[in-house]
Amino acid sequence: MASNSTMRSISTTLAIFDAVSWLFALVLVTFILVASFKDNSFTDEPDAVRRNHLFINRPCDEIYVVTEGETLHTISVKCGDPYIVEENPHIHDLDDVFPGLVIKIDPSTPRKLLKFA
Repeated sequence: MASNSTMRSISTTLAIFDAVSWLFALVLVTFILVASFKDNSFTDEPDAVRRNHLFINRPCDEIYVVTEGETLHTISVKCGDPYIVEENPHIHDLDDVFPGLVIKIDPSTPRKLLKFA
């Protein structure tokens, strides 16, 4: 049979492991909460501004869906396509751009690549 000191030693070891596991769980939950709040910004900016800010440096896809607050000029600058109207015959009026409108984008070659070509 195990001695009293051995039982006490095992009990102490189990208590330490239990405390460490609870501490690890607390740190993990804290990390998850901090990571989830990192993506959410608590600013007074409208949602469209925050969404557009996330995609400013992202190259535009060939098929582009207009979001709130965008104009053909801002899309042209953002995507690098100065010929949006010519490529989209369904756009009859330059002011008739609304959220959800699907347009074709043909981004031009960035200037950085033209310097080396």
